[in-house]
Amino acid sequence: MTGLVRFERPVVIQIGRYTERTVFDVNDAASILLRDFGGHQTEKHRAAMDACLKVIRGELHPPAARRAFVAVAREAKILRCD
Repeated sequence: MTGLVRFERPVVIQIGRYTERTVFDVNDAASILLRDFGGHQTEKHRAAMDACLKVIRGELHPPAARRAFVAVAREAKILRCD
């Protein structure tokens, strides 16, 4: 799979105290996992990062990465809307 791999439904997360962010695709999810969760690596974080990378490489389908991203966002208490 090359290019932008969109989620079937976007995921809304809380970034910072007052800012919500809508995550539409796997690349954006991977970027958030790298940038905003850098110091907070749990098993769910590693699984979500791995799922995103596998989707980007064409080894996994996007819903698996979305589920993993939702799980890590829920764990971090930043999930606003699934």
